[in-house]
Amino acid sequence: MTAKMADRIATVLFVLIALIIVLLLAGLLGYILVKGLAVINWKFITTPPKFMQAGGGVGPQLYNSIYLLILTTIITTPVGMGAGIYLAEYAKPGRLTHFLRTSIEILSSLPSIVVGLFGLLLFVNYTGWGYTLMGGALALSIFNLPLMVRITEDAISAVPREQKEAALALGLTHWTTITKVLIPSALPGIITGTILASGRVFGEAAALLYTSGMSTPALDFSNWNPFSPDSPLNPFRPGETLAVNIWKINSEGLVPDVKEIASGASALLVLAILAFNLLARALGSFLYRKMTSVK
Repeated sequence: MTAKMADRIATVLFVLIALIIVLLLAGLLGYILVKGLAVINWKFITTPPKFMQAGGGVGPQLYNSIYLLILTTIITTPVGMGAGIYLAEYAKPGRLTHFLRTSIEILSSLPSIVVGLFGLLLFVNYTGWGYTLMGGALALSIFNLPLMVRITEDAISAVPREQKEAALALGLTHWTTITKVLIPSALPGIITGTILASGRVFGEAAALLYTSGMSTPALDFSNWNPFSPDSPLNPFRPGETLAVNIWKINSEGLVPDVKEIASGASALLVLAILAFNLLARALGSFLYRKMTSVK
């Protein structure tokens, strides 16, 4: 076989693989949306679920998913970015740095059920909080931190060395160079990492079963006192998310319209993830243009 023929075969194989991936994604999303879009309406996304009667919604579960995403992002982003900046700019090659990178890789490979049981021990039992959204957010941060750290480190390391040297040659301090030159240039990669890490929050269920619980108290959306037990802003209350709700109604649901609710909740979850990705990318592009000279 000639080199030219091998190149053509490899090109065709790669195109076929890409098409298969696109078709799989389109088929999966199409099936979920076709089955679920007919169920979604204003009542479905704003009313609480019913336990024995048909016609319930997923309003509190959708709110809890978004609120948990915010809590997890608040915890993960500064810690992950700080660790990534340290590894990219301050850590010196050696055993300690190698140990840190190995630990991060091991942490990223932990099964979600193991992290959930660890969260049950630490954030539920040891702290005495019980099932809380804060416990769920801390458990999910264990998932997200390794990804956030590695992507931040890679994004900063990928900035051309000449930019950093030029900033230092102009008399800027190392910290000013990081904040004014490196982070703005690496922002697209960091935003991508944040999106990937945050998207996992929407879909995670196993860890949340043991930390944030499988129920939601009756919420009073006119009460915005974060210390009130029925306030939507209280992070120390149980909070069932959409992914947990889908698992629960499919495994032990007693309402007669179980399939319709599961289909609608699945489609709503997919739409929420797509909307979050688009908004996050738009925000990242806006921040990138504001922090750099790119128009």
